[in-house]
Amino acid sequence: MDTSPFYGVPPIESDDSCLSDSDSVSDSDEHNRATPSDDSSADEDPDWTDDAPARTSAATTRRVSAAASTKWQEVGWDSVQQQTSAKHYPVWQGTLPDADEIREPVQYFRDFFDAELLETISQQSNLYCAQENPNSALKLDPSELEQFIGTVMYVSVIHLPRLRMYWSTDCRIRQVADVISRDRFDEITKFLHFNDNNNMAASNRDKLFKIRPIVDSLLQKFQAIPQDQMLFIGEQIVPFKGRSSLKQYMPKKPHRWGYKIYVLCDTKGLVHSFDIFTGKTAAEHGEPDIGPTGNIVLKLAQAIQRADDHLLYFDYCFSSLDLFAALANKGLPALGTVQQNQLQGCCFSTDSDMKKKGRGTFEEKKVVFDGAELRAVKWFDSKGVIVASNFPGAHSVSRVKRWDKQLKHNVFVTCPSIISLYHKFLGGVYALNAQIASCRIQVRSKKYYHRFFFHFVDMVVVNSWLLYQRDCDSLDVPKKERKDLLAFRTSVAQALCMQFNEISSVKREAPSPDVERELQKKRFRGPSRALPTMEVRSDAVGHWPMTDSERQRCKFNKCKGQSVYKCSKCGVHLCLNKKNNCFIEFHK
Repeated sequence: MDTSPFYGVPPIESDDSCLSDSDSVSDSDEHNRATPSDDSSADEDPDWTDDAPARTSAATTRRVSAAASTKWQEVGWDSVQQQTSAKHYPVWQGTLPDADEIREPVQYFRDFFDAELLETISQQSNLYCAQENPNSALKLDPSELEQFIGTVMYVSVIHLPRLRMYWSTDCRIRQVADVISRDRFDEITKFLHFNDNNNMAASNRDKLFKIRPIVDSLLQKFQAIPQDQMLFIGEQIVPFKGRSSLKQYMPKKPHRWGYKIYVLCDTKGLVHSFDIFTGKTAAEHGEPDIGPTGNIVLKLAQAIQRADDHLLYFDYCFSSLDLFAALANKGLPALGTVQQNQLQGCCFSTDSDMKKKGRGTFEEKKVVFDGAELRAVKWFDSKGVIVASNFPGAHSVSRVKRWDKQLKHNVFVTCPSIISLYHKFLGGVYALNAQIASCRIQVRSKKYYHRFFFHFVDMVVVNSWLLYQRDCDSLDVPKKERKDLLAFRTSVAQALCMQFNEISSVKREAPSPDVERELQKKRFRGPSRALPTMEVRSDAVGHWPMTDSERQRCKFNKCKGQSVYKCSKCGVHLCLNKKNNCFIEFHK
């Protein structure tokens, strides 16, 4: 029976599927609801199913704030009128480490996808292939796995409507087709695996069992990254429209359907920790139970290295008085936007009343809740916004520039200090989502863990680029000399496809007999081929001299000669004679 009409959405045809387990109820997003799982899973792997899946109506699956999940209690708020009631946020005592040098982009990437993780993926993929078909062997090694990841990155940069067009005669993309054959790419995609299915019964029904080694490895490395002062907790969506118990529906997000990930990052989007949503989040050991969303914040906050030295921000999806008080008792300063109904017993003036007083009007109130002093400020600009915190207040005030539609020029508006601090936090997960969306890997798969794996590759690329930018800032590298995210991603893809690997022996397109076509190629050669990175040139693997039918200029920067010899791996012409041996100099 198709249950989609009961949820107010049409049935969705998709080639994607996931585990066929019980429906998880989302308590962390307004209008969130988990979609019903199908009785039969389209996943090619033998996955577990719940005998008695939980069924809840759409009315009971709406977001419940952390404050509503606990017993409601009336609290008395006091208005703050004194100009001397300013509370200053802590001064950051920590520093970010100084960089000694700017490393190659692939080295930043390999800090996360290291040899141990690549070896684990290769072994599990080979094991899964043997389990599915004992008569065949995948024979995947870490070097070829790096090539596969590199080609997947190229696919995300060079967009074609269909995957097989990258190997077709008319639309052949050499960055992909010269590295791996089409059939081999399909074979690796089919058997790409991360955990042994035979151990699934002993995993205590972990919904993320098949992706667990990737999650544990990346979490350990993300949490070891030095942290900036301002940290941000927010939601991230992995787009997905197939049937899955892990899928969430969020109508206010750019991608309404997908898997939800809670992320702890800094204001630039550098990820320090994450947690994949699999259902209602219980309280961590030793932490108070303040509702599903509040428990998520306390869980991610455990990754903060020095609680009293950092500032934490989150939006109204997580905010509650219980959460602010719990963080204050842990010594962690926190700030977040709230809604009026999340502040028990607190009443601010309406937007219409504050509009009559003019832009820049604000009200501040305070309360002592569970032994912590909390403050809430409502500020009216073009509309009202309420910000609550356990450390700063409204004073002192500053003046910010705003555009006035009626006067047709900029005006200065009064802005409380808590609002100014709130503006500094903007970015975070939103910046991370924008960076990932710019070149998202969109390789279609019927397996949910493939979607997560490709998303983590995107996340690691962004993290690597942000660490590269941090090192550039430390060494005062001019912005025009830095790689942007797209150039950084392309450099990583090139190094993964070429470094420490022989180029695969792929069948090439037969030479065209059309003489006119060859003349056109000579007439319009286009830009010269990009030189390989230093990591590729110096790896000492697969660089063999070979003769070419035509003579071209030597690509060694200190030579202006011409040569018929070129490198079989780098594909560039280099001098190789009695007088000049640019071949050796180029590969040092």
